[in-house]
Amino acid sequence: MTNKPSSRAPYHTTPSLSSSALGAAVAVAQNMVHNAVKDKVIKQLPEPLQLVAKEMKFLTGNLRNLLGSGHPSLDRIAKYYTKSEGKHMRPLIVLLMSRATFACPKSSNSDNITTAAHGRDRGGMMAREREKELGVDQPMSMPSILNDVNPNLLNVGQSPTGSPLTSFAPFPGEGKEDREILPSQRRLAEITELIHTASLLHDDVIDHASARRGSPSANSEFGNKMAVLAGDFLLGRASVALARLRNAEVIELLATVIANLVEGEFMQLKNTAMGEENPGWNKEVLPYYLQKTYLKTASLISKSCRASALLGGADQGTVDAAYLYGKNLGLAFQLVDDMLDWTRSEKELGKPAGADLELGLATAPLLFAWESNSDLGTLVGRRFSEPGDISTAQTIVRQSDGIERTRQLAEDYANQAVMAISDFPDTEAKSALISMAEKTIKRKK
Repeated sequence: MTNKPSSRAPYHTTPSLSSSALGAAVAVAQNMVHNAVKDKVIKQLPEPLQLVAKEMKFLTGNLRNLLGSGHPSLDRIAKYYTKSEGKHMRPLIVLLMSRATFACPKSSNSDNITTAAHGRDRGGMMAREREKELGVDQPMSMPSILNDVNPNLLNVGQSPTGSPLTSFAPFPGEGKEDREILPSQRRLAEITELIHTASLLHDDVIDHASARRGSPSANSEFGNKMAVLAGDFLLGRASVALARLRNAEVIELLATVIANLVEGEFMQLKNTAMGEENPGWNKEVLPYYLQKTYLKTASLISKSCRASALLGGADQGTVDAAYLYGKNLGLAFQLVDDMLDWTRSEKELGKPAGADLELGLATAPLLFAWESNSDLGTLVGRRFSEPGDISTAQTIVRQSDGIERTRQLAEDYANQAVMAISDFPDTEAKSALISMAEKTIKRKK
């Protein structure tokens, strides 16, 4: 670029400011402008919860209907974690994705809406007509087969004490039909929360957790055996509800999630791929961690987003985009969660800070720090079990760029999530999904 002569010396000829320095200054200025525009856009994004407030209002009640048991103790434990308010992020994302994909192109083939008993339907409209006919609460087997009691008891005049699976209550408080969210998609949102809650019950036993959401954990309140059984019961109820959606591909997706949760837990038990007493950092450390993170966190979010699009009869491009959004958002969410364990206090988090190290877990901030400080390998190998290991690890990580690199990686995944749905029609639901990505990066607990 040619500069016109000037009576004043141009800034770029000033000895104290080199061309490289000028380039850096320009980059800073451009970044400031970009951030200002970005902040303005973020402020204009809708509040995600407001768009699906009606559906979320009845979420807890519907979950409790799905979890009813005739055994008083099991009923109490199964519903224990529904008493306290969680983030409910997973059902919220499913409902928003349902709205966002409603405006997307519909499938022109029948592959994604297939049932063994009812043949094939085409597109979103047929999906809606089929749901009106079948309903998500209708059993596929006879009630006498599904009852949770020994049917022979009825022959000797005894009353059943179980709660039959056919007692699933229909959605309460419904008014005018919401054309943008199908009953099956609402039920899918509830199923994702059931699976997530079951994983919490099991994780708390594995981790010997004493608290959850500001209250005593189920295992500390009722004992490990009861907590494990309650988690199994939740998975059983989720599986029945899932089958009643009558979509083979959706059933396959969510069943795979349950297996993924177990696989991820096994990976976490090893901490690194090497499983050595004194491992050295190598290029497989981070991929191992990210694969574990996908299995334990992002799998449920990604596959439920994909299932939501399938239930709505969306075309293949939309279905794939929904999956990529959920996958990247789930990875970003867990990276931020791992970062907050290093940067926030117990009061801010609502759970013990530094819990990951107490459990012997090496998460992203430490793995990044380990790359430049080999001393962490010994601590990772013995899972921070000796006196002083935790404080030493905390000092090393906080003096490194591990936390900042974790934040940057989380932002990269959040940006990829937004890019995945860039071709969706511009709707409030799409904007809310973008807002979810922004909130994931900015959250404090």
